[in-house]
Amino acid sequence: MKMMKRITSMVMLTACLLVPLAGSVQAAEKFKPFVLASKGSGDFDARVAATKTALTGAGFEIIGEYSPYSATFVDNAQVIIVTNDDLKKVASMTKFGGFAAPWRVAVTQSGDEIQVAYPNPLYIANAYRLKSDLNGVNEALKGALGAEETFGSKKGLSARKLRKYHYTFGMEYFDDPYELARHDSHDQALKAVEKNLAAGVAGVTQVYRLDLSNDVSVFGVSLKAPSEAEIDMDDAHIMGVVDFEELKGTSYLPVEIMVDGNDVYALHMRFRMAVHYPDLKMMGKNSFMNIMPSPNAIQAALTAAAGGK
Repeated sequence: MKMMKRITSMVMLTACLLVPLAGSVQAAEKFKPFVLASKGSGDFDARVAATKTALTGAGFEIIGEYSPYSATFVDNAQVIIVTNDDLKKVASMTKFGGFAAPWRVAVTQSGDEIQVAYPNPLYIANAYRLKSDLNGVNEALKGALGAEETFGSKKGLSARKLRKYHYTFGMEYFDDPYELARHDSHDQALKAVEKNLAAGVAGVTQVYRLDLSNDVSVFGVSLKAPSEAEIDMDDAHIMGVVDFEELKGTSYLPVEIMVDGNDVYALHMRFRMAVHYPDLKMMGKNSFMNIMPSPNAIQAALTAAAGGK
């Protein structure tokens, strides 16, 4: 009897010790920025069309698409921007949550290989401090397009680190956006942004507009330098520096402008770029040092487009 009690006590002690261990293992789950849906050879235009069909078939609404660049460091690229009711609902729950309402899916051709990829919903849900893990969106994208692997960081980042992410000391957090402009009303803010985007002010043009509830609208924008003097704000120039790995992060684009009430914001490049490319070095080839002027150049271009000063 004593032996049985001793064994029972040991089993219970072991169980108690394993419970916190299991919790720590779960807490240590790591996430990576992008999901590779598929890769392989084929016809680029056919792959774009098939991707759009798969997305609409899974209940996503296509709100825009564009080619950010071609015949550069990749042969071809097309970004399709979608949303659904789940994304719009979650976006309304938190400050700056609107930046997560549009979802980007990229088809990129490099040589004979065509890649389809998109930002990882489980990663962005934490990085953008949402009140949802976006698992439903994750499963919908996975079901529509596939999910061969996640990529963009060698080790990945934990949810805890993502929710307070900044690249290094002195660099911006998620809630340190560019404050681009303040207008007299929400309607005036929308009109100013639309007018300037239509005119291509500072090389910034509209890719899509997504209107959400509670006086929030999100614009996806293309950044193309009007001249060589403004090259530091140019999408192709910047991505040519940072997107050098075999698996491409084309779905980083397009950058968003958000009109929230009277105010116009954009996520700071030193946050947005860093959280999508967390392994990017500070110094050396293909590093932040090579695009050091870009955060200020983008701020200036987006401020002009927003009607700010």
